[in-house]
Formats: sequence, C-alpha cells, structure tokens
Amino acid sequence: IYAYEVTLKHPARVFEKVPDHLMASYHWINTGVSADPNSSMNPLKMLLKNFNEDDFIVIKLDIDTGSVEVSLAHQLLHDTALHALVDQFYFEHHVMLGELARNWKQTMEGSVQESLELFIGLREAGVSSHSWV
Repeated sequence: IYAYEVTLKHPARVFEKVPDHLMASYHWINTGVSADPNSSMNPLKMLLKNFNEDDFIVIKLDIDTGSVEVSLAHQLLHDTALHALVDQFYFEHHVMLGELARNWKQTMEGSVQESLELFIGLREAGVSSHSWV
C-alpha cells in the first residue's frame, strides 16, 4: 500500500490506524503527487520502476485536483508499459454533472462523454477500470 497525502499528518496518527498485519506493507508518503512523468513524486513512475507484471496492482485515484488526476489517468491510458502492470483502476472523475455540483464544486472539469471515452479507452487497452460517484 502506497498512500500519498498532501495534507500534513503526524505519522503516529496515521500508523496507529494501520492493522498490525498490514504494517510492513504500508507506505505513507505525506506529500502531493505530480503528474509529470519524470517526477519522483509521480506514482505511476514509481510503479514502473519498482514492480512487474506478476505483482497485483490496484490504483485508487482520488486526489480531488482535476488537472493532476486527469493527467495521471491519461498517462495510464497512453503508456502501454502501465497497461501490463495495472490490474484494477478506480477513479472518481469529477466531471460537469449538475447532480454533484454541490459536492464537487470547483473540482469539476470535463464532460460525462469525455469520462466515458477515457474509461472505454482504458478498458480497450486492457486496464480494468471503474468509476464511482
């Protein structure tokens, strides 16, 4: 488990909630992520450098910063090396949707059509992809 969080939190408060059997597998990275494919803070770059096709990789992308999220989702879509690595991809894509405007506010970007095209593209590339609202 690699968890990125931009909001500063004291590690003791984070790790006290991690069950003992997961402690050795839990990595707390208390900084934001970068969509720059060359950045050491790009989680997809980290996957490419440290894992292989035999590893079971699940990505939950929910950082509520549309420009970064969408860039990472498109990096996943277009990088064929990632297609072989990622087994499951979950993404709460904050598109312009009147029913959720009250909750998503300024984080909405793009259309439902664009979101569907993204998920179709990922699935066609072999990445099992799921959306939720």
